[in-house]
Amino acid sequence: MDGSLLEPTLYILKGMVIMDNDGNRILAKYFDTVNFPTIKEQKAFEKNLFTKTHRANSEVIMLDGLTCVYKSNVDLFFYVMGSCNDNELLLMAVLHCLYDSVSQILRKNVEKKALLENMDVVMLAMDEISDGGIILEADPNAVCQRVALRADDIPIGEQTVAQVLQTAKEQLKWSLLK
Repeated sequence: MDGSLLEPTLYILKGMVIMDNDGNRILAKYFDTVNFPTIKEQKAFEKNLFTKTHRANSEVIMLDGLTCVYKSNVDLFFYVMGSCNDNELLLMAVLHCLYDSVSQILRKNVEKKALLENMDVVMLAMDEISDGGIILEADPNAVCQRVALRADDIPIGEQTVAQVLQTAKEQLKWSLLK
């Protein structure tokens, strides 16, 4: 079908996946129930995607009628999928948002063990980036603020003055109440 005849839509993303360096799924969200109706189809697609990308140096691949952008780091692979008619730059913006959000959440320790320990926050971040295939946010700082990363978890050198004062105020309040 001619791409110029397609109606514009907000449903850009077909899925987001994080896999380990063996090709095993760690976290996946699929928004396309036509191409991926069951987990069996999802796993088959992920296996094919991993075999095509785990040794490649590129960032974009066309696979099974989908545009897939990906990034690897240490022992993790991050994937964002869209239709073949979608803009790769838009998908790359989502990929970078996902990766940078995870990096901030894990305090720049982007590896499998740290991701598994913080799976709940990473899942929230994925939910903040996209809802049902519609891109909600592409700014990793905004995503991290929305997932309510507690100020006491952030090293003091990376906190703002307001965050430091708020933490000190709460500690003083609790010490007076005891």
